[in-house]
Amino acid sequence: MKSTTKDKEYTSPVPKLARFFEQSRDQWKAKCREAKRMLKCLKSRNRFLQQSRDQWRQKAQRLAQELAEAQATERELRAEVERLKAGAGSTPPEPESQADLAVVPYRHQYSVGHAASFIQLVLADAAGLRCAGRVLATMGDVFGGSATAPAWSTGRLWILRLGYYKLTRPKDQADDWVWIIDHTLQVGDEKCLVILGVRLSALPAVGHCLRHQDVGPIALIPVEKSNGEVVYQQLEAQVKKTGVPREIVSDHGTDLKAGIEQFCAAHRETAAIYDIKHKTAAVLKRELGQDSTWLTFAQQAQQTKRQVQQTALAALAPPSQRSKARYMNVDVLLEWGRHALAFLDHLANQAGLFDPGPVQHQLGWVAAFRHPLAEWHALLQVVTTTESYIRQRGLYQGVHLELAAHLKPLADTEQAQQVSAELVAFVAQEAAQAQPGERLLGSSEIIESVLGTQKRLEQDQAKNGFTGLLLALCAAVAETTTDVVRQALETVPTRKVQAWCRENLGQSVQAQRRTAFPSLRRKEQKWDQSWTPV
Repeated sequence: MKSTTKDKEYTSPVPKLARFFEQSRDQWKAKCREAKRMLKCLKSRNRFLQQSRDQWRQKAQRLAQELAEAQATERELRAEVERLKAGAGSTPPEPESQADLAVVPYRHQYSVGHAASFIQLVLADAAGLRCAGRVLATMGDVFGGSATAPAWSTGRLWILRLGYYKLTRPKDQADDWVWIIDHTLQVGDEKCLVILGVRLSALPAVGHCLRHQDVGPIALIPVEKSNGEVVYQQLEAQVKKTGVPREIVSDHGTDLKAGIEQFCAAHRETAAIYDIKHKTAAVLKRELGQDSTWLTFAQQAQQTKRQVQQTALAALAPPSQRSKARYMNVDVLLEWGRHALAFLDHLANQAGLFDPGPVQHQLGWVAAFRHPLAEWHALLQVVTTTESYIRQRGLYQGVHLELAAHLKPLADTEQAQQVSAELVAFVAQEAAQAQPGERLLGSSEIIESVLGTQKRLEQDQAKNGFTGLLLALCAAVAETTTDVVRQALETVPTRKVQAWCRENLGQSVQAQRRTAFPSLRRKEQKWDQSWTPV
């Protein structure tokens, strides 16, 4: 059969045709590669959406169950309100705040309401000592009340007396105490062992974290020298206050770990738990501290911050990197990297805000870390999910299986899968110390929060070593009702607080500095009365 098609004849020179066909071939190759890339992206997107759909489905089912429980609780509360309304008298009670302002403790000038308000402003509302005094003075002028407001020094003594009262009042003797311990440091060679306590029977419900009012002060012990033996003796001395604890949670500092191991060897019923936050930070330090790509990323971010912080691109500057506990705050730097990458991808839409040229010059290097940022983000998701899960649910038999199910859809890289398996194994090991039906505490972050409150209150005074404000740490925890404030003011005189400071703190760094470098003041030159002008 004879073909009806004829080969096309080209009149152009062969070199020109060769270049034309080569360009055509390259264009088709580029289109093919782009199509393959789009297909891969769509497949990845489809896989991500499937995982996201499963997560949202599980979350919706869990929220539906919580909603049903909340509705049931609401019905019970409404019935209780109706019952109380039916049995209430016709005369409304006097507001508690007004009643507190009328109660003046024995040998005091100001009422319990004034003291409680001052303490709440400082400890709960983050006001300074002087600020709290001025707030009370302003409130008195606006709303009426006492003619004078307490001085900041008076309020400081109220806080110290409240802290001393909470620290020294008797504790319940029980076998379900949890001790949360840590060391706090300041300028000088002193360190202070802080022990907070909460009973297992008083732990918040599953899904809730410990709050400051849930824990109470057990011990506050400043020392100049600390090691495993010293910590062991300190722990043994606290047994008479609460009994042998069921659990001790710590960050496994060198001194603390040695002392706790010695204590647990003497008291087999006590379980030693490693704080989940410090465990995950140690894992991140191992994974990222030896990763040259991460170290390069962190170094370039630090250089970029120095270069742009005094320019028009200051709003795009990377966050400051902490020199201490750096791997507890990896998420901040990582989130900046992901945001910066997204900003660069849509830079054309931001032309009105920033000049694209300087932006590319200062931040263009982030694009080279696109793939590592995705891997680090997956790793961080595994870590933060583990922290949140243990913080809110605690440790009990079988919790590692539930955690593994939550981490499985998040661990989509080889590194994240390895870390996920390690953390699940760690949680299983820690949870094995729980008895059947028992739920242990898995996090000591509450003590970090309390120490932060105390350091915020001290501010620059922390540079002078430990002062009496150390007792404010005890005042910031446990319930602080007006009855507690009244009992503290009536039962704790100022001389007891001063005696505690002398016995436990000694001379502060500032006092030692004043002794070592006395101020050299010139004597005032007085007019010579015997001299008379001519």
